[in-house]
Amino acid sequence: MAGFVTRKPPSFSSVDQERLHRKQRLAAAFRVLGRSGFNEGVAGHGSVRDPELPDHYWVNAYGQSFRQIKVSDLCLVDGSGTVVSGPNKEPGARNLVAFAALTIHGAVHDARPDVVSAVHTHGLYSRTWAALGRPLDPISQDACAFYQDQGLLDDYTGVVLEQEEGRRLAAALGDHKAVLLRNHGVLTVGHSVDEAFWWHLSYERCAQSQLMAEAAATVPHLVPPEAAALTASQVGSHRFGWFSFQPLYDWIVAEEPDLLE
Repeated sequence: MAGFVTRKPPSFSSVDQERLHRKQRLAAAFRVLGRSGFNEGVAGHGSVRDPELPDHYWVNAYGQSFRQIKVSDLCLVDGSGTVVSGPNKEPGARNLVAFAALTIHGAVHDARPDVVSAVHTHGLYSRTWAALGRPLDPISQDACAFYQDQGLLDDYTGVVLEQEEGRRLAAALGDHKAVLLRNHGVLTVGHSVDEAFWWHLSYERCAQSQLMAEAAATVPHLVPPEAAALTASQVGSHRFGWFSFQPLYDWIVAEEPDLLE
């Protein structure tokens, strides 16, 4: 894969510039999710760590359609789970952000200092695959991105509202890029918004692919371990995840430039 990446992640001259970039990417990523069928009710949330305040993160407001999120709609949450900045709301309000979002993202960002962004949804195929309680198998080149790089939370105890549940989720994630939550859905992380959301989109499609393959009433051929590991190194890197999202960002900003407001 050497030489395939022609675009590079940006560098920044100020923390304000980097913060705006991260928020723009987060708003755009939500729009892409909304266009991709993830906009179902009020479930789902994504976050990005603030570049100046590492124990703070930006997250979507509770109950807002992914299809309508703008940069100005994002909420800033501190390390104690308090909303310190948000649209049309007094600082300190908690009901502006889903409590499960505070529990999950707070735990993930605390446990993984390397994680810049995390996203959790109840995608149709991911939640269906989650009911089987099995990590994805390496049945395709795309699925190999998750080879030996996905955790499993192998029980379900209800909506993640308690801090201990958030810590259990973060522990199940470990140092992986994804964690499958049995009977629930999936959470993915990355060193950028672009990467985290690309893995999320890809996991959903890989879950759909494996469900279809297994529904064909035959056992899918697995990529052999040595080849799966090699492919993971080629298509499962932080850089490849970031790069894979760039066409989606270009498309959604061209189609819906109001998201940058």
